[in-house]
Amino acid sequence: MLQTRNMLIEVARTLFAMYGKKEVTMNNIAKASKKGRRTLYTYFNNKEEIYKAVIDNELRTVLEKLQLSANQNTEPDEKLKQHILTHLDAIKEVVTRNGSLRADFFHDIYEVERTRRKIDIKEISLIKKIVAEGVAKRIFKRMDVELSSMIIFYAIKGLEVPYIRQNISENFELNKNSIVEFVFKGIRY
Repeated sequence: MLQTRNMLIEVARTLFAMYGKKEVTMNNIAKASKKGRRTLYTYFNNKEEIYKAVIDNELRTVLEKLQLSANQNTEPDEKLKQHILTHLDAIKEVVTRNGSLRADFFHDIYEVERTRRKIDIKEISLIKKIVAEGVAKRIFKRMDVELSSMIIFYAIKGLEVPYIRQNISENFELNKNSIVEFVFKGIRY
């Protein structure tokens, strides 16, 4: 049952990416999945519900990459640097791989943000562990770990759209390490 649901989500994601959310119907999803409409409606009440499932699935992929990064056996400053770069690259990858859906992500930003909130909380928790470890090892300054973790998270999140659009500068790829170092200047000894 879960396998069928996941397949329907992937089919919907592919169609949304190719044609955009507005152009795709539940009939299109049923036909492309080679399942009947009844099967589709067993799992999803409407197109909005399957769209939310697509967003949630894509964000879970981002979180999995961040968890792998956070579990590396490296010093906290290197781990945090890798977290920032992984976050930006994973978000860009998700948005870029979804073609026409990319415009829908930006158009439906409030819906994406609502869906994303639970993932954001988990990511802030990952950052908090890294920062707490860095403070304990005296790699980072003594600070309010909770507040600092939220600030770091929202600083990273604020870079997403410019990073995706590559308009921070013409050479963002070359400058992304400088941006990460800028974040570190406030927390390193």
